[in-house]
Amino acid sequence: MEEGVQFAAKYGAKVYVAANMVMHEGNEEGAGEWFRKLRDIGIAAVIVSDPALIMIAATEAPGLEIHLSTQASATNYETLEFWKELGLTRVVLAREVSMEELAEIRKRTDVEIEAFVHGAMCISYSGRCTLSNHMSMRDANRGGCSQSCRWKYDLYDMPFGKERKSLKGEIPEEFSMSAVDMSMIDHIPDMIENGVDSLKIEGRMKSIHYVSTVTNCYKAAVDAYLESPEKFEAIKQDLIDEMWKVAQRELATGFYYGTPSENEQLFGARRKIPEYKFVAEVVSYDDATQTATIRQRNVINEGDQVEFYGPGFRHFETYIEDLHDAKGNKIDRAPNPMELLTIKVPQPVQAGDMVRALKEGLINLYKEDGTSITVRA
Repeated sequence: MEEGVQFAAKYGAKVYVAANMVMHEGNEEGAGEWFRKLRDIGIAAVIVSDPALIMIAATEAPGLEIHLSTQASATNYETLEFWKELGLTRVVLAREVSMEELAEIRKRTDVEIEAFVHGAMCISYSGRCTLSNHMSMRDANRGGCSQSCRWKYDLYDMPFGKERKSLKGEIPEEFSMSAVDMSMIDHIPDMIENGVDSLKIEGRMKSIHYVSTVTNCYKAAVDAYLESPEKFEAIKQDLIDEMWKVAQRELATGFYYGTPSENEQLFGARRKIPEYKFVAEVVSYDDATQTATIRQRNVINEGDQVEFYGPGFRHFETYIEDLHDAKGNKIDRAPNPMELLTIKVPQPVQAGDMVRALKEGLINLYKEDGTSITVRA
């Protein structure tokens, strides 16, 4: 972690540590020492929800900045003022806060506000759920959520005083309690004008392809709007299109503009499918030979149409040509993940750049009547 903090500092970035578990008896052992270690290695702040952990961090690691986690369900300015009095400098609002409420909170407090703009939405209130505990013995409030809400369930008719009856076959598909993902990319002006200090992107267990693409889009959106509203409007559709190049669920605006309805749940015909898959990352590039060494992340074939992209929206399309394995053998197909390969690339690329290809393979797709079929993408 210390090495990561130093690496981030080199590029002007900060590292925050989520310590937002619900603490049970005995979990506090060693917490003070741990918080002091985080402070000493240069962690910018810890994100905490449990009052006991907040007290330990404040008293046993003075100087360590503390932010309130979204799991503390802060939904009004009085709550922000309460935590300000206890020394917290920033509050991550509950996902259930509306844009109107956000604006009112900003008017009444000077506490830094962090708000979610993209990523998974919990079907329960601010992540307070015990489905995972019961279904898989993994505590959702202590970092172990197995996302049981996204599983498929049978439905039953249970008339009072009568035996339950399965509805399997009578409804077009199995039931889930799965919410669509949040996306506020085209509403960045509202977030900025209503005084949000920090935009939060949910990225738990996401790939580097997802994280790099989504953060790239939001950084470009913020920079464009701060330059001028017209600049933002000019690139907005490009940012939305770029976002759909990563694997994700359907997208909506969460609670910002109203309470989500059945249209913000994942059942029925899928309305949009990501078009690309992440296939490799660049390790190095030889200008003299125009050869890139890449680390494979998905199946790559000679002749595949791919797109290289990097920070600042550098991207261009080309084809996989002159594909060789790590031993220099000419190959037509590379099926093994994390294998080092070399290919010819007509334009310079940089270490860390990503490579994605138009999606292939089998996917599940819902028809209009709600039944699912498997198709080749």
